[in-house]
Amino acid sequence: MKFDVIVIGGGSAGLMASIAASSHGAKVLVVDKGDKLGRKLGISGGGRCNVTNNKDIEEMIKNIPGNGRFLYSALTQFGSKDIIAFFEGLGIKLKEEDRGRMFPVTDKAKNVVDALVNKVRSQGVSIQIHAPVAEILYKDGRTAGVRMKSGETIASRCVIMATGGKSVPQTGSTGDGYPWAEKAGHSISELFPTEVPITSNEAFIRSKELQGLSLRNVTLSVWNPKGKKLTEHEGDMIFTHFGISGPIVLRCSQFVVKALKQFDVRTLTVTIDQLPERSLQEVFDYTWGLARIDSKKAIKNVLKAVLPERLIPLMLHKAELKEDTTYDNIPKQPWLELCKLIKAFPIQVNGTLSIEEAFVTGGGINLKQVDPKTMESKLMDGLYFCGEVLDIHGYTGGYNISAAFATGFTAGKSAALSLNDSTVLP
Repeated sequence: MKFDVIVIGGGSAGLMASIAASSHGAKVLVVDKGDKLGRKLGISGGGRCNVTNNKDIEEMIKNIPGNGRFLYSALTQFGSKDIIAFFEGLGIKLKEEDRGRMFPVTDKAKNVVDALVNKVRSQGVSIQIHAPVAEILYKDGRTAGVRMKSGETIASRCVIMATGGKSVPQTGSTGDGYPWAEKAGHSISELFPTEVPITSNEAFIRSKELQGLSLRNVTLSVWNPKGKKLTEHEGDMIFTHFGISGPIVLRCSQFVVKALKQFDVRTLTVTIDQLPERSLQEVFDYTWGLARIDSKKAIKNVLKAVLPERLIPLMLHKAELKEDTTYDNIPKQPWLELCKLIKAFPIQVNGTLSIEEAFVTGGGINLKQVDPKTMESKLMDGLYFCGEVLDIHGYTGGYNISAAFATGFTAGKSAALSLNDSTVLP
């Protein structure tokens, strides 16, 4: 059996590549080693599937710190507006939530997955599940097809690698594609976890006294050992039994990973600003005023208007203030130290959870060896890449899936158009 295009991997990028290639006249086969297509897509966005983010290209790229600029051409071909129109054309109505995130109005990822798979089927794409690939075949400087682990060889002029990274391995992303790319001459940028919870060995983390405590609308900053701020993000976070997690923690995680390695240190400092809209002086005046108004009340109770109750004993201990102190007995210097802690509560962090526990894989196929306009290998004709197998990673919030859809569409369309009329099968 022969095909024009074989797509390895039936995730977000692979499904979109299959649709784009078949839409442009190619005879397409998609193979996946799992029992169903779209497994990671089906659990994305907390099971609701954040299909894209309703931002323009420049804003999209700013939220893809891992080589987002490489995506400029792909996002021009198939950006957020195109993704929205595509899904609405499939009958999936979308709604916009905070920070531009786009979800199906049903809040069900299954609806998105089913619509994609049905589109693939309606365009005559052949599908094989439970079909692990053993290797990609190369001949005379271009792809020749694939050899399945069953022993079957399937010929194809073009192969699109949409195998994913190493994150969330239960969905099938176990790094299969990297050695196949290396066989074609590609180099792999070192893999690391991104969009992943951060770990800490602080005593208050080990004691679990803050476990489960959520902080809303705070700012988390990451500092290098020289005291330079590497990044900061505003939003929500949560304390866990191993460290910290939540949206802004995930966004900061890659900076922790990179800085620990760059400076060869065991720990870094991150700080939480619990009142980011106020300056240190404003925090001092505000909290001092609250204590003065309730001058007979213990400061541990006054501070409930400012801080989460579970955090107050730790904050007062660090500032060397007694919990039952009242306004008339508040020493100003320790109170200033407390206000500094409100503006920059420090946590020593020592890493992140593993790459398998991360939402996204950092690193991947070296982008200098891939044409950004087509997603085709610069080293092997007929070999294309899309999705997380590439050295691209963005923040959560619809950016990674947008990158997957954009690179998948570009790879599929480019592969189909690379085949002239004599080579495209009927």
